[in-house]
Amino acid sequence: MAPPARLSNSIFGIFRATSFRPALLRKCRLYHSYEYSQPPPFSATASAILASAITHVPSYGFTSTALKLGAGDAGYLDVSTNLLPRGVFDLVNYHLIMQRLALKDNVQFPSASEQGTAKKLGIGAKVRTLTLARLRANEPIIHRWQEALAIMAQPSYVPTSLAELARLADEIWFLAGDTSVDTSWYTKRASLSAIYSATEIFMTQDTSKDFTETEQFLDARLEDVTRIGGFLGALGEWVDYTGHSAVNVLRSKGVRI
Repeated sequence: MAPPARLSNSIFGIFRATSFRPALLRKCRLYHSYEYSQPPPFSATASAILASAITHVPSYGFTSTALKLGAGDAGYLDVSTNLLPRGVFDLVNYHLIMQRLALKDNVQFPSASEQGTAKKLGIGAKVRTLTLARLRANEPIIHRWQEALAIMAQPSYVPTSLAELARLADEIWFLAGDTSVDTSWYTKRASLSAIYSATEIFMTQDTSKDFTETEQFLDARLEDVTRIGGFLGALGEWVDYTGHSAVNVLRSKGVRI
């Protein structure tokens, strides 16, 4: 577990990252691999090392030890980890990217014909389902996730971490069926980014069975954004509120922040 000072830095670093405004998203509106061909995020060798290394994270954390063990498992020498110039951040980023890309296969919604007379699942319910599924993908390594948050909050890695968080929010809205083309496209994604970050931090301290308190926390934040965060003027206020709310909850759990 990260020391309190590192956890504090990671929390505020992540919330600084998620407090971006829609104008930042406009600089690089996101597109999906289903529509445009995208280069692979890692080379074949790097992917092999990282795929093996991630299996060692539960035991060794996001560390150079996990990377070296992964290289050995993949049939490479320890020095092959030099192919990963950002070291352990590449391991964190690999997990983020792979879990985002897996969402479209891991969560399937019934088509209109399959639903029959059953009540149609709305976009909001789909966003909740997808967000919760992504959070649950962290379960095997949740006891190591504070380490990942601290790594992502390092100044040199914040831009990449922020970009990947934006891609995750966009992916969730896209898979949920959002077709908006107005300014709400940006505010929805900025709000969801803040919600996801807050809930992810909360989850690192959740000791409830099957992470039921994390699920409740997510529902509360989604309800908050429905009430006050769904329009441009309130976005900054809502992000600040969410950040302080998450920090207060963590303080109530004994974390010195």
